[in-house]
Amino acid sequence: MRLIIADDHPLFRMGLRLALEREGFVVVGEANDGQEALSLCLAHLPDAVVLDVRMPQMDGITAARLLREKRYLGLVVLLTTFNEPVLIQQAAYAGADAYWSKELPPEALAERLRRLSQGLEPRLRAPELPRLTMREQEVLQQMAQGLSSKEIARNLGLSPETVKDHLVRLYEKLGVRNRVEALERARSLGLLR
Repeated sequence: MRLIIADDHPLFRMGLRLALEREGFVVVGEANDGQEALSLCLAHLPDAVVLDVRMPQMDGITAARLLREKRYLGLVVLLTTFNEPVLIQQAAYAGADAYWSKELPPEALAERLRRLSQGLEPRLRAPELPRLTMREQEVLQQMAQGLSSKEIARNLGLSPETVKDHLVRLYEKLGVRNRVEALERARSLGLLR
């Protein structure tokens, strides 16, 4: 399997290259950022590209999206130390095939790459986002500004009881019990601007 590796830390990149080459992979290029990885992928058309999520110039998620827009058909694997639901969701929507931890042992990473290429490893899927009504979204945004139910009611031209009804439905849809949990969950899902 021919690979391109992109990570802004040269030591990590070198270690990853050596580990994967020991496992039988052929690294045809290394990139310091997403832009360089994009150019290398389009020039060499490797079987897979392994991208760090956070890099200067262009991050891995943006690079994944642009690769898919350019009709790159190889595997796109994101490696990261960030296990945030919003990043996983963005990676899935960008067209990444996998979102794995950098803490994987090299042998496990190699095995997962092989399994992914054979269709034996599950592909990344975007987590299901709760479907909020327009009014629930407005209430959530106002709540994020620290407003009380009465203030939200006044701003949106609703009764306080109606706002409380919207909050109950919001908590239910987000799977939380209170405002603090609702705001944390909404932020982690990327529902708040």
